[in-house]
Amino acid sequence: MTRDKVLQKALKILAARPRSEGQLRDRLHAVPGVDRSTVDDCIARLKEMGFLDDRRYAESYALYRSGAKPMGRSRVARELSLKKVAKSTIDEALDSVFDPSEEEKLIDRAIEKRIRTRGRPDDQAASRRMFQHLARLGFNYELIIRKVRALRETGDQ
Repeated sequence: MTRDKVLQKALKILAARPRSEGQLRDRLHAVPGVDRSTVDDCIARLKEMGFLDDRRYAESYALYRSGAKPMGRSRVARELSLKKVAKSTIDEALDSVFDPSEEEKLIDRAIEKRIRTRGRPDDQAASRRMFQHLARLGFNYELIIRKVRALRETGDQ
């Protein structure tokens, strides 16, 4: 397959939805008859043209995921890691998206939503389930403990 055809194929893949460099590289390697050097050249060309930028991809993904459903930093980092984004790029992107006050707002939204659907935790087992739910959403453990304790204390009165 010629370099131009590989570039056209890559642009078609990116037009369907944004992808990380690792995801695109895997997709192009799966195409029969494409060698590594052609894929490397194609990736370099897409970066030059501004169509492939893992930092921008990671930031927009983190903004989207934290806006669509309240979730913490570690969950978004896990998802980006599965999308083959480099750890350093993930850390930079999450530093720009998540600040401590923002994560407080996100966990408050998650707690409010959980209370609407399941009610306030009224015993130890319910508090444990709330903790586990918030941990699955990727929030910091110290923050979860503080919020669940505060929730229990306000519920006891």
